[in-house]
This record gives sequence, C-alpha cells and structure tokens, in this order.
Amino acid sequence: DGYRNTNQVSDDYRYQDGNYDAPNDGYYRGGDEPAQEEDAQSDVTEGHDEDDEVYEGEYQGIPHPDDIKEKQKKRAPAVDDEYRDRADLMAERMEDEEQLAHQYENIIEECGHGRFQWTLFFVLGLALMADGVEVFVVGFVLPSAEKDMCLSSSNKGMLGLIVYLGMMVGAVLLGGLADKLGRKQCLIISLAINAAFAFLSSFVQGYGFFLFCRLISGLGIGGTLPIVFAYFSEFLSREKRGEHLSWLCMFWMIGGIYASAMAWSIIPHYGWGFSMGTKYHFHSWRVFVLVCALPCVASLVALKFMPESPRFLLEIGKHDEAWMILKQVHDTNMRAKGEPERVFTVSYIKTPKQVDEFIEIQSSTGTWYQRWLVRITTTLKQVWDNVLYCLTAQYRMNTLMLAVVWFTMALSYYGLIVWFPDMIRYFQDEAYESRVKIFDEEEVSHFTFNFTLENQIHRNGEYRNDKFIGMKFKEVRFEDSLFEDCYFEDVRSSETFFENCTIISTIFYNTDLYEHKFINCRLINTTFMEEKEGCHIDFEEDNDFLIYLVSFLGSLSVLPGNIISALLMDKIGRIKMIGGSMLISAVCCFFLFFGNSESAMIGWQCLFCGASIAAWNALDVITVELYPTDKRATAFGILNGLCKFGAILGNSIFSSFVGITKVVPILLASSALVGGGLLALRLPETREQVLM
Repeated sequence: DGYRNTNQVSDDYRYQDGNYDAPNDGYYRGGDEPAQEEDAQSDVTEGHDEDDEVYEGEYQGIPHPDDIKEKQKKRAPAVDDEYRDRADLMAERMEDEEQLAHQYENIIEECGHGRFQWTLFFVLGLALMADGVEVFVVGFVLPSAEKDMCLSSSNKGMLGLIVYLGMMVGAVLLGGLADKLGRKQCLIISLAINAAFAFLSSFVQGYGFFLFCRLISGLGIGGTLPIVFAYFSEFLSREKRGEHLSWLCMFWMIGGIYASAMAWSIIPHYGWGFSMGTKYHFHSWRVFVLVCALPCVASLVALKFMPESPRFLLEIGKHDEAWMILKQVHDTNMRAKGEPERVFTVSYIKTPKQVDEFIEIQSSTGTWYQRWLVRITTTLKQVWDNVLYCLTAQYRMNTLMLAVVWFTMALSYYGLIVWFPDMIRYFQDEAYESRVKIFDEEEVSHFTFNFTLENQIHRNGEYRNDKFIGMKFKEVRFEDSLFEDCYFEDVRSSETFFENCTIISTIFYNTDLYEHKFINCRLINTTFMEEKEGCHIDFEEDNDFLIYLVSFLGSLSVLPGNIISALLMDKIGRIKMIGGSMLISAVCCFFLFFGNSESAMIGWQCLFCGASIAAWNALDVITVELYPTDKRATAFGILNGLCKFGAILGNSIFSSFVGITKVVPILLASSALVGGGLLALRLPETREQVLM
C-alpha cells in the first residue's frame, strides 16, 4: 500500500538539464525509465561483479528514505544556491573558513619555517624599508629645496604634510584592493607607483609638480605597510608569527638609518649635480631623492620571483594554485634542511564557499572603457563593502578600540619626532643669537670687503666709497646707517636686511639684495643692475650635520626595543606589550621637562623612540590576527590610514608650540599615550589564535 504503481511514478519524473529530478515526498519510485530491451539491459550490466563500482543507471534495490533525503540534500545547493538566503550562504562560508583556518595552520607547520620564509622576509623587508625612507625624505630635502624652489613657510609646511596625506589615502585604497586582487599584485602596483613618482620628483623644477609627485609617491608607498604584514603573516605558523613579524619591523628602522646616512653623505655636497642654462638645476638633494628610491626598486624586482599568498588564493577558491605554492614552500624548506626526500602529504585543502557575485563581461559588450569602468566600479564597491564589514557587530568594538590606540600612538609619536628636531634648532638659534656681534657708529671709507660677514648688527654706521665684491652676508643687519658712493658686486646674502638706512649714489650689480631686504630705506640715485635670478642655496647650514645625526640616532635607538619585542612577543602577549610600551613611553615624555639643551633633547628622543617601538610592533601583529583573510589588509589599511591622519595632526599641533611652551606638547603626548595604553589592555589576546 505504501508504494505507487509504475504509471504514477513515470508521470512524476521530470528530466532537467540531463538529470532526473524526483518529487521530494519521501517515497521511493522504482521505474524511472521506460522498459529497455534485453540487449540494452545486458549491455548495462555486462561484466559486473559485486566488488566492482556500481554502474550509473544500474538497478540498486530499494534505498532507505533517509538515503534519498541525504542525496537530495547534496544535490540541492548546486541547483538552488541563487534562491537561498545570503545569510545562510555566509553562515556556510564561515563554517568553511573555520575548518580551513585550522587545516591551513597544520599545513604551514608541515611546510616548516626555513629558506622560503627568510627569502620572503628580506624581499618584503625592502618594501618596508622604502616606507621608512619615505617618511624622512621630505624632512631632509626641505632646507635645500626651499631655496631651490623659492618656498614660503606655508609651502614648506604643505610639502611636509602632503606625503602623509598620500600615505593615508594609499593605505585605505591599496589595502582594500589587496583583499580583492591579491597581496602580490597590489604590492607590485604600490611599489611601482612609489618608484615612478619618486624618480620623477627628483627631476621636476616647479613646486606644484614636485608637490604632486610626492603626493602620488606617498599614495603608492602607503599601501605597502598593510599589504606587507598581511602577506608575510600568511606564510607563518602560530608559534612563529609574533616573533617574525616583529623582526620584519626592523626594516622600518633600517629605512630611517639609510635615509639619514644618505642625507648626511650626499646633500651637503652641493656640487654633486649639473645645470642646464639658468632655468634647470639638478643639485645634490635631488641625487639624494633618487638614491632613496633604490630600496623600493630592489623590492619591486625581487617580488616578481615570489608567489602569491596561498591563503588568499584559497579564500577566492583557487585550490590548485594554492596547493602548488604550498608544495613549493615545503620543498624549498626541506631541501634547505637536507631532507629533499620528504613528501608533501597534503592532497586536498578546504576552500570556503564563494558568495561574491563576479561579473564576466564579454568582449562584444560595449566599448573597452565601458567594460573597464564596470570592472573598476564593481571592485571599488567590494572594497567599500569590506570597509563596512569591519564595522559590523562582530568586529565593531575591536575596530573602534584599535582605531583609538593607533590614533593616540601616531599623534604622540609623529608629533614628537617632528618636535624634537624643531626644539634642537630652537636651542641652536638661541645659542647663535647669543653670540651676535654689535658694531655702533663705525666709519669705514675706501675699503674693499671681500670676505664673509656673519651674525652681526651694525648701527649708525657710515660707509663711504667702499666696495663689497664677491662676498657673503649671513645673518647681518644694518640699522640707521649711511652708504654713499659704494659698489656691491656678486654679493650673496642670507637673512640680511637694511633697516632705516640711507643709500646714496650706490650701484648693486649681480647681487641678491632684492627690494624686500630694504626696510624703510631712502634710496637716492641708486642703481640695481642684473640681479641674481631664481633662488640660490646661499650657505651650507652648520646645523644640518646635527639634524642628520639626530635622525640617525633616533632610528638606531629603536634597535634594542625591536629585539626585546621580537623575543617577548609570543611569551608575554600582544596586549601587555602594547599597554606596557605606551605607558613607559608616557613616563619618558615627562622627563622632557628637564630637556633644556641639545644633548638632553637628543637623549630623551632616543629613550622615547626605543620605548615606543614595542607598541608599534605589537599593534602591527594584533591588527593582522584580529581580522579574517578576506578583510585583513582592508582593516589594516583603514587603521594605518587613521594613523597617518594622527601624524598630520601631530605634526601641525606640536610644531606650532616650538619656542612658545613645552608644557602643551608634553602633556598632550603623555595623556594620549596613557589613554591609548589603558584602552589597549581591553583588546582580546590573539597569540594562541590561528589566522582566520
């Protein structure tokens, strides 16, 4: 009674897309095909043994109803995924990702840590080194570039901040793209943009074009930090991750040392360059800009020989490519260990369910730019969805807490590393002004000045029939003085002014004593002939050496902190490392109240940089570990972009208080560090966590 007859069954079956589809009512239906002839039946079952594989179409008896449901359940997703709720698909994907995370951890452990990881370590280290160099380049070239391109104070300030602005945009944009296009591809794009525009910026002459080149160069290098850490972390096992990501951070320090050493050895040699006429000048600071692009170029070339992250490939369903790369990692490490016979035992790796909608555009659809426009807008929409995903309920609290910690750390650190050199310059200027020589009511006639006058004030003097030929004025001021029948030829000046002077029958030939240097002066029968054109670097600044030395020592001082953080990262955890480092750095800030000399400021700068580097390293590690693979670079890019915004604010705020008060910068930095450090203690610990 529980079975239907054959005629009823044949009516219920429908043939769809080459598969027979039965109604889902729990009943078995025996005859699913018209009766076959005996010859056909014998062909189907010919040669069949009980131990052989069951032939398709062979009668297998009456199955149990539970077996029918299980088979239908397996077939259903292939047909009905487009009709299923997206939440169900996402839940299934999350389950797949969790399985993949644990399996991938086991695979990386089987591959071992050896030659492959160390090779990738140095390749990505060069990219990180390029990021460190970029932060210092503009600061080192400003003293020379401001004279070469006639920069005002506002122009200098904009040039100093434009790099951070580019890095802020680049971190968010390229970090987001790395989760969609791949780590390697986006890192190559990032480094190529930086190298191309850094190279171009060394040749351009105008301020506007130079500013644009440094902006795009910063945009390119801004993407390296989030991509490098996401890329390298996906080749590391849980036990190695914290330590080796911290070792990788040392390349940022090496970048600062490299930039300082190159600036020290190249920029003071002003003759290292060439000129083409009076309009085009290629001075030593431009050579320095070229040299600073070398780490980026070296990393770009080496990266061409490295594979894509297999974890990323698995995330987008490219199982075979990921397997081949993991086998390459395994074989490379085993050969280096002297065990080439070791076999890679993994045959299948779990891949998460793909829920993104990919649009394949036919070549006949629209024009080429319309097709590219659709691809670009689709990719950017996916990046934006990733950004919003970092603020969903699952990650919102962690993202907000990390954002505050990143911002407070950047505000304090970048603000102070700009404030330290500015304070040292301020102390130097004070000491320089204290040594000024003052001449009152001097009378000089029929004398030839052909030497340098420096740091002098001349009041109520009288100069008659004197010649000033082939000489230099540096920090010289003439007040209420008389010049009569004098002759100035080939004179160069820096911070030199004439105030309330009377100048009679005097000739100025080929000098840079321009009109704005004569303040409230009476010019009677005075002639200016063939003034020097353009901006000229007048003198080598004596304090340039000290500024390079300060940056060099500041970069070198983080070496002990880097070593300690690398050795202890996996022992004491990321959270304690961040909180402890930020609180110790805050204490260091209070000692700045006692920094009343150049040597004291240099010492406190080294102590602050050395104490704060552990927090930076731990922040990089925990940011990588808190987010899943398909959101990792995006989240890192958002937080690093916020970090660069904090750097812009810190530079602007702290520099405005130089020479006014030390209280505000010190209290602001220490308060931010204490607040960020305490908040960091509420973040979840990730050292025992596999990469999701």
